[in-house]
Amino acid sequence: MDDARKLVGLEVQVPLADRVKLPAGSYYISDLVGCAVQEKGGASVGLVRDVEIHGDEISGTPNLVVDTARGELVIPLAQEICVDVDLVARRIEVVLPEGLRELNLE
Repeated sequence: MDDARKLVGLEVQVPLADRVKLPAGSYYISDLVGCAVQEKGGASVGLVRDVEIHGDEISGTPNLVVDTARGELVIPLAQEICVDVDLVARRIEVVLPEGLRELNLE
């Protein structure tokens, strides 16, 4: 127990090359931050600034926090909305549900 207390507040870091390979459709937050978000068809939305995880990490849907020209836009990282995530190209293609932009501006 005394040895464990010495580690309180420390951060564990794993080299990128040693990270566990995730199953299809799962992503490391660090891989999503900085990705360009665009609507299917090409219109630019903005850049992912952060990923929010609320509640249970396994059953909950994370949200992409995207910086846009009109302010912050929160987009659920759901397969129906984020239809293509290309980490190599650093691009996420989305189909935004009707009213999502307006909901975020309120």
